[in-house]
Amino acid sequence: MFIKRSMIIGSELDLVAKMKFFNDEKQFKKTLQLFDKHKEQNIETCSNSIIIQALKACTQLRDLKRGSLIHHRISSQIKNDSSILFSLIQLYMQCGDVTNAQSLFDTIIKKSLSIYGIMMKGYIKNNMPNKAIELFHQIKKPDEIIIIFLCNAGAKLESTEALHLIKEALSQIPKSFFSNVRLVASALDALMKCGDILHAQSLFNKSKNKSLSMYGAMMKGYVKHNRPHEAIALFNQIKDPDEVIILLLFNAYAQIGSNEVLSLIKKKSLEIPQSFYSNDYLVASLLDALIKCDDLVYAQSLFNSSRCKTISMFGAMMSGLNKENNPFKTLSLFNEMKTSGIKSNRIIYLCLIKALSQIGDYSLCKSFIEEIPNHFLIDNQCQTALIDMYGKSGCIDQAKQIFEKMSQLDHIGYTAMINSYGLNGMGTQAVELYHQMPLESKNEVTHICVLNACSHSGLVDEARSIFQNTQIKTLKIFTSMVDCLSRASFFEEAQKLIDEFEHNQQFVLPMYMALLSGVRNDKNSQLSQQIYDRMKQRFPDINNSLTPAMILLANIYASSGEINKASDIKIQLAKFGAKKKVGLSWTVVFGQLYEFRAHDQSHPRSSEIYVEMEKISKELIEHGHQYDSSWITRPLDHDETIASVLCGHSEKLAIAWNFVANPNTSRIQVTKNLRVCGDCHRATKLIAAIRQCEIVVRDANRIHHFYTNGKCSCNDYF
Repeated sequence: MFIKRSMIIGSELDLVAKMKFFNDEKQFKKTLQLFDKHKEQNIETCSNSIIIQALKACTQLRDLKRGSLIHHRISSQIKNDSSILFSLIQLYMQCGDVTNAQSLFDTIIKKSLSIYGIMMKGYIKNNMPNKAIELFHQIKKPDEIIIIFLCNAGAKLESTEALHLIKEALSQIPKSFFSNVRLVASALDALMKCGDILHAQSLFNKSKNKSLSMYGAMMKGYVKHNRPHEAIALFNQIKDPDEVIILLLFNAYAQIGSNEVLSLIKKKSLEIPQSFYSNDYLVASLLDALIKCDDLVYAQSLFNSSRCKTISMFGAMMSGLNKENNPFKTLSLFNEMKTSGIKSNRIIYLCLIKALSQIGDYSLCKSFIEEIPNHFLIDNQCQTALIDMYGKSGCIDQAKQIFEKMSQLDHIGYTAMINSYGLNGMGTQAVELYHQMPLESKNEVTHICVLNACSHSGLVDEARSIFQNTQIKTLKIFTSMVDCLSRASFFEEAQKLIDEFEHNQQFVLPMYMALLSGVRNDKNSQLSQQIYDRMKQRFPDINNSLTPAMILLANIYASSGEINKASDIKIQLAKFGAKKKVGLSWTVVFGQLYEFRAHDQSHPRSSEIYVEMEKISKELIEHGHQYDSSWITRPLDHDETIASVLCGHSEKLAIAWNFVANPNTSRIQVTKNLRVCGDCHRATKLIAAIRQCEIVVRDANRIHHFYTNGKCSCNDYF
């Protein structure tokens, strides 16, 4: 008996209706269960309506295997059935099988606009916008849907060529097309992404019936081009914003990041419907805006109160915590994600790597990095972040291995490696890599990193040469060169460089701080006072900004033995309400992070730590160490000695704890938020030799590798 495929016979009407009902209700598995029960065995006799509903379910479930099987069973009967061909192409494109979709498309002799449309849509979905544009050129009379797909493809490309094509197409389409708000919104999005803001504004202003999607395209474009105030002005024209518009508003607020905007963010967050908070992207955008406006407390409160925390919310919080230099909480959130069963993505792993680089402990890095899947570790951005992390953890060999394996070396990768060499006292290698780097890849950050590397290694001549050959010398490049000269005690040359900069530019505080820091190494109180007096003349209206300079000057006087002058400055600082930054050191022992401050007694095994420190102190004295009182910047209390004060420094307590927890340890790693003092530096060299234990200390400026032969990688140049 011959059965015409396009005819629905008998009970098939009910079957189609039921399958369509399940598809409409997004119960796609039930659709296929119904299909299996009634028609799977006799698929060749099914009407096209049943096949189309089955293929639709496969498409939505992304069940390529099942859809391909249906295709195979009916392949000899679909040649002239455009509706099923349409459904099959849609299936393959949705499942990423572009080759099979293209093959089916090529078999169609008379191609309808809907077939062209589904192919263009599939190419765009599979990140092949150029292919979509190639198809567009084959179409003689595009309809509104085709123009929408053209704009979507152009928006993906963000190129000048795409912009010209879209503008040409928009100039040729019937005026009636512009009553289609979807088409206008797509055109606005493409024009904005391709950088033609004026054309987008003109089209938007001419549109009589402005939809929310059109407002959204314009606001998104303004945010993309860093014009947040215009996005906010546009928002103020909208009477009833939806979730997407509110999300874009928060993105605009985040770009401004001011106290004034913070109050607007909080006000708006209280005004929006409670249902909006079920949109995790909106909540993530709100968290990001709060964090960018420096209100981490409010952001944390919002995050904690959220019942269903999503990956984008975790990402926003982790990024904010890193920004606030709170990497320990970032790690805690990462562990919370794992406990909650939330699968990490690239953004989360980048936040994790950033946190690990801030902590700077190799053992901790190793344990967390082992959890990252390999396909993320070969991502270019992740590799650059890993170079930075290993460099800041004192593991230069691992950083170099990743650098040499990178398939796409860009200026960021080069700069990360140059910086890693510099931090670890390998200035010569940093300079060599800088000279190997393509000239067009070098930028301000690259120049700063190599000059800093020269500064840490005393490579003054190399720094002079690099500085002279740098075409565009920015404020930060000048400051780095001043720092390099000052560390090497070329104070007169450093001052001349500042004068050269100030000849055509405004006075800049960081240069003087670099000069003053260099003078501190010489313990030259007279020159320090002269520099400070000049700073007061140059910057009379920013007393708070001079607080670090006053603290530095007081320390220079104290280290020179002029305790009274140091005390006078500290009295002034107290009147200003200035607070000295608390010195902290942290170390990882058996996978657990411990933090210490000077004379800390908060550790549960504190008494053992101080007993161990006394033992270390005796060993140091036996090996000729003399505690240097010049590194004590305050008068001693009646119950204190020079040794007790210096032995209470946070990095020494961290080292002692390592030996308490693991007496036979062969490697200790400590990170410190301030610069290591001269006494701790000399003592740590001896401890490494006496205990035959390599000790790595990262301070605020660089990384010190204390070897078991009693030497340091910095060669005492710090």
